[in-house]
Amino acid sequence: MTQPLTVWAVTEGHIGTENQARGVAEALIGAGAGTIVVKRIAVRAPWRWLPPSLWPVPLTALGGEGDTLEPPWPDVLVSCGRRAAVPNLAVRKRSGGAILSVHIQRPYMPSDRFDLVVVPRHDNLHGANVHVTRAAVHRVTAERLAKGRRDAVDRADPARHAVTVLIGGSNRRHRFTEEIAARFGESLAGLCRRRPIDLRLTPSRRTNPAIVRILAERLAGTGAEIWDGSGDNPYFAWLAVADTIVVTWDSVSMTSEALATGKPVYVLPLEGVSRRIDRFHAGLQADGYTRVFDGALDCWTYDPPDDTAAAADAIRARLQARHRAAAAMRSG
Repeated sequence: MTQPLTVWAVTEGHIGTENQARGVAEALIGAGAGTIVVKRIAVRAPWRWLPPSLWPVPLTALGGEGDTLEPPWPDVLVSCGRRAAVPNLAVRKRSGGAILSVHIQRPYMPSDRFDLVVVPRHDNLHGANVHVTRAAVHRVTAERLAKGRRDAVDRADPARHAVTVLIGGSNRRHRFTEEIAARFGESLAGLCRRRPIDLRLTPSRRTNPAIVRILAERLAGTGAEIWDGSGDNPYFAWLAVADTIVVTWDSVSMTSEALATGKPVYVLPLEGVSRRIDRFHAGLQADGYTRVFDGALDCWTYDPPDDTAAAADAIRARLQARHRAAAAMRSG
């Protein structure tokens, strides 16, 4: 492909889905010329109360504070999240099939309606145009980690074991209770008492403030740093400097991002059951990537999954096949 690509990353603007769409778009553009346009859609009434499959004219269901999807069309449209799948197909139709239509995560409709569907293994979806990844795609790259390490160099003490904790929160299937937070805080405080630990915790948007307060109380006097949401997000920096990472069970995205570092990754179980997320964690543990946090710190190694780059390669292959077919038609 010699021409610069224009890629739309289309989501509802949720950080988890947007990071996946942007991560694949960035990997596709790479260091070459190209443009990424982030589109955050919003669904207006009454369509927001109905499943996307019932929207009669999908692009007119969008509005409000969200971005519009209108010409000029991109070369590639990468969507992520259930509500973004139908608008993706609507743009594909409006463009006369000119765009390459890529959806990340299970679309909850026949996958062959897209040019490519990218799903993690625990979604249990297969097909001729389905690219299966080991974990979730994301924006964590070697370059971002290197920059994060430079940004955090003044705070990193090589004489202390750096532990970064990525905190999620309750969702429809799992519950991060105050009792779990109290026990977790005591376990982390015990680590700090037993050995020199440089402890950093970063809550997410879903983290209940009560959970953060309990952790702060249990960790008082340990020197632990808890990001309070002000200033620049230290997420990449704290991933980069970590010797060990602990992630709460609810987040497939944060676990996948942690694995990109190649560092030992522990997961903290929460209350509740989710077949998809539990299958994801069971697979990672069986493959030797992660372990359940039990208050101890061990060391193990693995080759980090390169799912985002592999997804971008799959898109490139389809673009190249399309260009070859167009060239064959012109020459014929």
